[in-house]
Amino acid sequence: MNQEKRTSRIIISLCLLGVFLLLFTGRLVQLQLVHGAEYAEQSKSISSASTRVKAARGEILDRNGNPLVINRQGNSIVFTAKQFPSDNEEEIAQRNEIVLSLIELLESKGEEWIDNIPLTFDANGNIAFPEDRESDVAYLKSDQILHLNSYATAQNCLDALIEKYSLQSYTPEQARKISSVYYEMHRLMFSERTPYTFAEDVSTETVAEIKEKSDFYQGVEIEVVPYREYVDGTLAPHILGMVGAISETEYEQNKDKGYLQTDTIGKNGIERAMESYLRGTDGTKRITEDDDGNVTTEYVQEPVQGNTIVLTIDKNLQKVGADSLAKRIADLKSLHPDISYFGGALVVIDVHTGEVLASVSYPTYDISTYNKDYAELAEAENAPLWNRAMMSTYAPGSTMKPGIAVTGLEEGVFNANTTYFCGGPGGYQRYRELGLGCSTGYHRNISVVHAIEVSCNNFFFEAGYQIGIDTMNEYSREFGLGQPTGIEISEETGILATPEYAESIGTPWRPGDTVQYAIGQSYNVFTPLQIANYAATLANGGTRYEAHLVKSIKSYDYSETILEKEPVIAANLEISQSTLDLVHEGMRRVGDTGFCANAFSKIQNGIKAAAKTGTAQVWRTINGESKRTNNGILITYAPAEDPEIAIGLVIEGSTTGVDCAPVAADIYNQYFSGTESSMDLPQENNTLLQ
Repeated sequence: MNQEKRTSRIIISLCLLGVFLLLFTGRLVQLQLVHGAEYAEQSKSISSASTRVKAARGEILDRNGNPLVINRQGNSIVFTAKQFPSDNEEEIAQRNEIVLSLIELLESKGEEWIDNIPLTFDANGNIAFPEDRESDVAYLKSDQILHLNSYATAQNCLDALIEKYSLQSYTPEQARKISSVYYEMHRLMFSERTPYTFAEDVSTETVAEIKEKSDFYQGVEIEVVPYREYVDGTLAPHILGMVGAISETEYEQNKDKGYLQTDTIGKNGIERAMESYLRGTDGTKRITEDDDGNVTTEYVQEPVQGNTIVLTIDKNLQKVGADSLAKRIADLKSLHPDISYFGGALVVIDVHTGEVLASVSYPTYDISTYNKDYAELAEAENAPLWNRAMMSTYAPGSTMKPGIAVTGLEEGVFNANTTYFCGGPGGYQRYRELGLGCSTGYHRNISVVHAIEVSCNNFFFEAGYQIGIDTMNEYSREFGLGQPTGIEISEETGILATPEYAESIGTPWRPGDTVQYAIGQSYNVFTPLQIANYAATLANGGTRYEAHLVKSIKSYDYSETILEKEPVIAANLEISQSTLDLVHEGMRRVGDTGFCANAFSKIQNGIKAAAKTGTAQVWRTINGESKRTNNGILITYAPAEDPEIAIGLVIEGSTTGVDCAPVAADIYNQYFSGTESSMDLPQENNTLLQ
């Protein structure tokens, strides 16, 4: 029995041994024959790392498909950690020589490299901290970089950098420059996963010189990357906005969305508002080096360009508006050389959708040279970087009167036949101590249509008194005055004059404020965008739409519509036809035979436009003295009998709103010319703007 058991165990053991040998042989065959070449190749690899490939941002087009912001290919000089000399004792000297050589090469070509260290040499040649960079200086001194006390001087910092990076053999100027590169590499966490961009948009000539000395420039690579380009940098810069390096605050707010400290991000305008759509999906590439020093690169995931933003802006209308406003202000300057503070803004809106067709702020700037011109632009007294169309607020003056007329007529306070007495300047009977009166004549007993036509203050003083502040405010809010418009980019809300607002600034509401409100004074201040949308609401019969700049969003290849913006009704005043007829008639007369008749006579194709001018008194500090000056304001829409577009216009320093009328005429001539912007980009199967 025992013999049988031993025999059985031997047989089982032999079987198990046979199975093991069979498996081993099979695995050996698999390794040597089936995957032999693959594993042999892998055995040569000494290192492999994956890096991110930056995706191109989406493009921005006007409503007709004309490109406004596009991408172009350019060269960046990039350090890759796998090949770039390290900062250990054996390689630091080689690293320093590479960095200094690159700096001197670019500077000899007049090209820029990324130089962000908060140290500079003053006029006396002493190292100093630059102004307004306290947080960067604190970071430089911190335990993350130099481990210095908060009271350390700029010279202390430079000395510490020289010691840290073994820069004793270099001049102070050279040491500062080399340290600047290391400062930025450290801040951006240079690693195999995160290459460091030393310089952007480098010329092909410089690239060629670097490639010729590739043996010396170890770890220095040339990457072809997309750069933002503006087709016309002067066209709507305040609307388009720009991109820039992500700040620490922006990084903290967006790091959970996949942003890195090396990223760029939309800073303002559409670039910022549509950041989540414009930002593409980054790809990944793997860089492998074998033991022979051969480097191979393969894409694990291709980058995907961001979506295309189609704006409501019409490129040609925008340009005509900008050119006309600039010319008009230049003409006014020549007529009034003593006035130095001219500026202005205009907004053109589709009255049936709330689409902004043009938005101009003057003075303006060229966004394509923003970085080069920034210091001058930032210090300019006339604030060219400021978006007056959406961020400046102005008293509306007499452009408020059509809205007050609607309020009084709809509330039954007066009708078409009601007359109020106009005694001319100083002739308003109530609150005589205020000296209120009409600046356009002695109109005696005047009704609402004629009062709009001739802009009679006395009629509207009394209208405001009879209506009351609460009711006027109710309608003004419905017209969108002093209310957010819904626009996608930054805007000011403005101020709607109320007793509550007066109380909030420590001023009692006086009876005179109510009547002044009715002619667009008191505390009322609105943006040109709000004024334009108010005009559009009057034009279309009382429907106020949310203003918007984005018409649609398409995938980068136009194969998919991500978003199609539909008109959004913000308020509906439900104005009666009889009221509309009266107010429209008064505004039509202003354009046809009244204050704007001369300018509007130049509107072509038989188009008639309705309008209301305004002049608002403002106080400005001129040569150290506070002086009372004027702004000219205009609201207008056309065609008068069946409106399509409305315009809000402000010229700072103008004596009257009539000065704005020639600009509006130019805009109408462009809009009603029957010509559209030509397509500069091809479309496939009409998929872009269906």
